[in-house]
Amino acid sequence: METLGIYVPRLVTKRQGFTPGHRACSGCGEALAVKLVMKALGRNVIVVMSTGCMEVISTQLPYTAWEVPWIHTLFENSAIVASGIEAGMKALNRKGTPLPKAKVVAIGGDGATFDIGLGAISGAFERGHDFLYVCLDNEAYMNTGIQRSSATPFGASTTTQPAGKVSMGQSTWKKNMPAIAIAHDIPYVATACPSYPFDLMNKVKKAAEIEGPTYVHILSVCPTGWRIPTDMTIRLGRLAVETGVFPLYEVENGKYTLNYDPPRLRPVEDYLKPQGRFRHLTPKMVKKIQQRVSVEYASLKEKAASG
Repeated sequence: METLGIYVPRLVTKRQGFTPGHRACSGCGEALAVKLVMKALGRNVIVVMSTGCMEVISTQLPYTAWEVPWIHTLFENSAIVASGIEAGMKALNRKGTPLPKAKVVAIGGDGATFDIGLGAISGAFERGHDFLYVCLDNEAYMNTGIQRSSATPFGASTTTQPAGKVSMGQSTWKKNMPAIAIAHDIPYVATACPSYPFDLMNKVKKAAEIEGPTYVHILSVCPTGWRIPTDMTIRLGRLAVETGVFPLYEVENGKYTLNYDPPRLRPVEDYLKPQGRFRHLTPKMVKKIQQRVSVEYASLKEKAASG
């Protein structure tokens, strides 16, 4: 059962900062994630977005799905641009040009976050800029053709690491990006999934209200790249959480909180089996993934229990 926290259905705004009419694929989990993020943030924001699926589907000239100030950056530098905006606003306020308070939000996919933009994000976190970074993680470079990224899970088949007679798909484990953010000692880090919308909105709102750099990592199911029916987006997101593959937790000033902890985790096979990108997995590989998930989930529970 999802904890609603500060949000209840009747209080969620109907105003859209990210409007319908964009060109996302049917069943796109990222588009739903962005919609929920913008509902939580409201209109008093400046959004900086890296190249990726959401940039491509929402801003084809002369149209836009954005009803807030929005800046497109290159793959690698959304955190840099966000840092510059935040620093520039502070400088103008110091010089006697008062500006309305607006939260700066950088948004990037897993490629822009885990890989190409990692150095810029690390630098912005280390400098302590007051901004929120949101990672939309669909576990590959979906925009350019389902190429693997360091967010691609072990065993998944992609166009650049396909499963076949000489390859078992992705041969490395997914990079733990939330742990990298936590290692920077920033005030707030959280994981979220649009399959749990109120949990997601609560975390985004909390992150936006905290001064200093904050990070929210959102698992965004991609029917196209994950090879699933378009009506399974929400179900797959829930299965990722229920199996422990993608736990929902937050770390506030170093304190871990596990937001959803079922009495018993479902087997990872329940999550892997519906996805075409995992259809080649052998029982031995599934067992290997299960062991990894069990160990990592037990470690997270221990951190949450100890505070």
